Amino acid sequence: MNRQQFDNNGGNVQLQGKVEYATFIQNVGAQDQDRQSTNHCPDYLAETDPRIIKTRIYQTRGAALKESYDWILRHPQFQCWHNSNGSQVLWVKGDPGKGKTMLLCGIIDELRPTSRLVDPQAKTFLSFFFCQATVPKLSNAHAVLCGLIYMLVDTQPSLLSYVHKRFKDTGEPRFGDTEAWTTLCTMFVDILRDPIVDKIYIVVDALDECVQGQDKLLQFILKETKELPHVKWIISSRNHVEQRTRLDDSQSILSLELQENAESVSVAIAAYISDRIAELESLQDDDTLLEYVRQILQEKAEGTFLWVALVVQELQDVDSWDVRQVVDDVPKGLDDLYARMIDQIGQIEPRSREYCQLVLSATALAYRPLQLLELGVVSGLPDKIAGSAKNIETIVKRSGSFLTVRGETIYFVHQSARDYLIKKGGQRIFLSGLAAAHHQMFTQSLHILDRTLRRDIYSLVALGTPINQAKRPEPDPLAAAGYSCIYWVDHLGQSGSSEELQDAGTVDSFLRSRGIYWLEALSLLRSITDGIMSIQKLGILLRGHPGAARLKNLVQDVYRFILYHRGAIENSPLQAYGSALVFSPPRSMTKQLFQQEWPNNIAMTPAMADDWDAHTGACLQTLEGHDNRVNSVVFSHDSSRVASGSGDKTIKIWDAQTGACLQTLDGHDNRVTSVVFSHDSSRVASGSGDKTIKIWDAQTGACLQTLDGHDNRVTSVVFSHDSSRVASGSFDKTIKIWDAHTGACLQTLEGHDDWVNSVVFSHDSSRVASGSFDKTIKIWDAHTGACLQTLGIDSVVSNLSFDATGSSLHTDVGIFALCDSLTLTPTTLTEVNLG
Repeated sequence: MNRQQFDNNGGNVQLQGKVEYATFIQNVGAQDQDRQSTNHCPDYLAETDPRIIKTRIYQTRGAALKESYDWILRHPQFQCWHNSNGSQVLWVKGDPGKGKTMLLCGIIDELRPTSRLVDPQAKTFLSFFFCQATVPKLSNAHAVLCGLIYMLVDTQPSLLSYVHKRFKDTGEPRFGDTEAWTTLCTMFVDILRDPIVDKIYIVVDALDECVQGQDKLLQFILKETKELPHVKWIISSRNHVEQRTRLDDSQSILSLELQENAESVSVAIAAYISDRIAELESLQDDDTLLEYVRQILQEKAEGTFLWVALVVQELQDVDSWDVRQVVDDVPKGLDDLYARMIDQIGQIEPRSREYCQLVLSATALAYRPLQLLELGVVSGLPDKIAGSAKNIETIVKRSGSFLTVRGETIYFVHQSARDYLIKKGGQRIFLSGLAAAHHQMFTQSLHILDRTLRRDIYSLVALGTPINQAKRPEPDPLAAAGYSCIYWVDHLGQSGSSEELQDAGTVDSFLRSRGIYWLEALSLLRSITDGIMSIQKLGILLRGHPGAARLKNLVQDVYRFILYHRGAIENSPLQAYGSALVFSPPRSMTKQLFQQEWPNNIAMTPAMADDWDAHTGACLQTLEGHDNRVNSVVFSHDSSRVASGSGDKTIKIWDAQTGACLQTLDGHDNRVTSVVFSHDSSRVASGSGDKTIKIWDAQTGACLQTLDGHDNRVTSVVFSHDSSRVASGSFDKTIKIWDAHTGACLQTLEGHDDWVNSVVFSHDSSRVASGSFDKTIKIWDAHTGACLQTLGIDSVVSNLSFDATGSSLHTDVGIFALCDSLTLTPTTLTEVNLG
């Protein structure tokens, strides 16, 4: 029985080779044809409708008060943007809490009645998005464009055709992850060009909270729709966000801090104060006190709406006879107000104070907003509190006014509140430091996972039960453990602790006792991708770590297990115990550790290769002779020899069969960082901290060329496949291409913003790929030096190799599809973000 037959018998057909695009494409398939004929927007465009986010903002902060935003509708810059064909982008800038979000909400409310959102016959379209740094699905450039497209195709279903043409009949995207951003941009521009779109207003709030891809999003806004005068953008951000692109006459910035706007903002604040304090029970029937509070708040607010909201929230719990004292004592400025809130926490009884500190610590360091039960676990609250959502909410409400609860989810009242706790209030909240707080969250996470995870936690029973038929039980056994499943490794990494990364330590014990149950839970949480990234991060944490040889092997095995069986487990969670175990090599550690979970109805197990790898991994030779650490090792292409470069400034060439040292190449003035054989195995190239590359005769050991030109240490060298050229990468941020025979520098490739640490030629020697500490990979034309493609991968890559066809690039963080080299132009830019 083969693997597909096994999966079919389990009720699940495993589909392999699908390209995952987590924030955009979820379920593209035959059902899309049905969707096209309906007025419903396909659910794969955005995880959350931006209109729902706007509603939640109103639920939390109240609806936009017309008297507080009416001034901007009369502002000359807004009038020009709204009425002039020559004004495309209006950028509203202001400090935290200055009411930018509510200002844009008000503008949306004003534009909405005459747009397609209300009038099906209108030629004017409106789309908007609210970025939120604490919510992963609302804090990246891809999500912004997806949300904007979502609203447009939902408003006008015919625009969906621009989405569908980007997919094959099978439902697979016609693009890979590396082309996702470019495809999104093209898709969006195609929609904007549709004749049905007469005018479109696009609103993006809190650009500063788009933490991934902010620069490329801003570049798209300022440049990519410049030739479409009917497209009008209004964006907001804090003052620290700077444009990399120079603004032109069609783009303007409206600063809320400018003196010329101060009077308008002051009037807006006054209206907001009057509206908010009118709700206070303590001020009813006392006009004198009401006027006093209005006057003092107006004097102290300094144009900050959030400050007013927080003070009014505090006054809601103050008796009328204490109102005057509280108003007199409240300080100006958000930071001073936040400090006062922490002071007030410090004054409550010790046990409650400790609980509040735990809650604020955990919410501040969490990688996404926490559910109440998740917070109870990772914060370390006592079990008698942590097990009750009601009790946890009580503690949240005692924690000053930093937090708010919507449904079962805890949010910060504003991003500035979280920023303050981490940057300025940390000593009073993170009593033992940030690292210790992260360690607490890691420890609590493993504790809940160890206590919760088990086989078939959702009682699916059948191995082949598809994920879309997996109904969440009530109560959900993963409700408290969901966050921990995904982020436990992240907190371990931030803790800086090495104690858990030992053989027989907590991580080792967890993977051995709960590893496969963890994979099932990840599948149920639709988070297999996050699990793969967690294992990758764990592997990085273990690099060079002593006393963890067994754990390293286990982590590598789990990584291979989840990659190899991803499709089966992702589509049917219980296949972790079915096809995944059955079709793993006998020597798989995961298979051996969880052999008790094998299906009990298999009469004959299929014959499998002895290991994941083609070879056994047995040590054949130990080559000794260098006087310092070895930095680089490479086989000759005929596999007969090995070359090694060392901190002792030498290169040694060894017989791969006997281990004998055949040559010692001495000539560099600093450590050797990289060595490589030419493809005919006749020469060796070496790069060094002395800023040079040397080419050696591999038989005689003679130095044939010294290539001098880099301004800093050389980190990587490689021969072209025809052995005629050498490429080198350096700490000077450049790549150089040299003539391997004459030593002449043929090209200097500039464009990276940080050290270059890896270079490689394509098999046809027409292109060079380079990896850098700036977390990008660049593809270059090896003859002209033009940059053909940039992959923004949010990771430092150490190893690069083209596949034989040149269509993809293999790296130590994944495989990336490349653009067709025949159609590339020197300015083509494609980015992918793996974070």
